Amino acid sequence: QVQLVESGGGLVQTGGSLRLSCAVSGLTFSRYGMAWFRQAPGKDREFIALIMRGGTTNYAVFVEGRFSISRDNAKNTVYLQMNSLKPEDTAVYYCAARLGLSGSFQYWGQGTQVTVSS
Repeated sequence: QVQLVESGGGLVQTGGSLRLSCAVSGLTFSRYGMAWFRQAPGKDREFIALIMRGGTTNYAVFVEGRFSISRDNAKNTVYLQMNSLKPEDTAVYYCAARLGLSGSFQYWGQGTQVTVSS
């Protein structure tokens, strides 16, 4: 059974930082591309960042250098370091796994809430 479990969300003030983690089990982690998405109330889910199995990364434009995605294949975990947080970053953050180089993500976590107060 494949499981993706996010952690590290919470309440933070504007300008603060958080580090999200996503622990993965039930698949060969090193073979998968991993990504972070988020969904704010009343909005569609949006892409944040992707890290391919070889370590290549890709970010959404709105990240503006504030977020960094990384992975630890020994720990089957992907991270999202978020700095200079803004109230508009408030959302539920999800990690996802994809076996191929493109296309849809096959597996998703349950999400972790991030709330940025002004």
